[in-house]
Amino acid sequence: MSVRGQQRHFDRRQALTGLGRGLLGLGALGLTGASLSGCGSDNANPKGKSITVGSKGFAESWIMGELYAQGLRNLGYTVDLKTNVGSSDIISAALLSGQIDLYPEYTGVMLVSFMGEDKLMDSAEETYELAQTWAEDNQVTMLKATPFENKNAVAVRKEFAEEHDLKSVSDLKGIGDFTYSTYPDNVTGAQGYEGIVDSYGLDNMKLKTLSIGLNYQAIERGEIDAADVFTTDPQLLRSDLVVLDDDKKLFGFQNVVPLIRDDTFVDFDDGATEFLNELQSLLTLEAIQAMNEASAINRLDPAQVAKTFLDDNGLM
Repeated sequence: MSVRGQQRHFDRRQALTGLGRGLLGLGALGLTGASLSGCGSDNANPKGKSITVGSKGFAESWIMGELYAQGLRNLGYTVDLKTNVGSSDIISAALLSGQIDLYPEYTGVMLVSFMGEDKLMDSAEETYELAQTWAEDNQVTMLKATPFENKNAVAVRKEFAEEHDLKSVSDLKGIGDFTYSTYPDNVTGAQGYEGIVDSYGLDNMKLKTLSIGLNYQAIERGEIDAADVFTTDPQLLRSDLVVLDDDKKLFGFQNVVPLIRDDTFVDFDDGATEFLNELQSLLTLEAIQAMNEASAINRLDPAQVAKTFLDDNGLM
């Protein structure tokens, strides 16, 4: 099952203080509960069409949706933001049916979930190019990909990695029996527990299923030896874990792209395209992890996190 097609279970309680750290490389957030009322223009879309931006049901997608929506509003477009639209299959259907006009999607998800592609790609560029064929076939415009990607990975404690000289997932093969955790929906499938065992020959990897998020507590307490994580998880900033290299590229490439209906994109002026491409280029792993931490762990409103990022980077 595609990990990006699943809805992540983060609490979206709003809080306006307590960031705890600045956005790495972006300057201090300085979030103090300022009003968002001035975050964009209320002018109508210069081309006369309202734009509906969608997002999925987890913190990272909420933030991305807010970044798109607030930036376009600031350029004078009328934007309706719909959060929690659903999984990749649901939100892509909403895009193709015209219920939404724009949303952030992961390139690897497009290959696996939309195209049924089971061949492993050699690079992020190859993944992007193949995903673009789906976009073109479905009258969808796909802009620049983010530098960051969010995909499954295998993490171990630093001391465990040092004890067994672990650098890649393949290195786990010769260490004897060990316990790995993932969430129940990710046991089967090419990228799930069974896929890892088969692809890497890890008959020594024993399974313990845990709900999303509980794996961090379990591995830090030593209840498991290895854990399924997402590479943009903010918990990785606070834990003593080593993410092992996916040397067989089993988990593919999962950079984020804005998908825009062609009949919406034709109404974009050059400023809108330039904004989205510039925004995408600034979304590094460090940037998205810091924003995820602010929203999912420090409980800041994703709208405020997005506004601060746009302000700090001169995009508002």
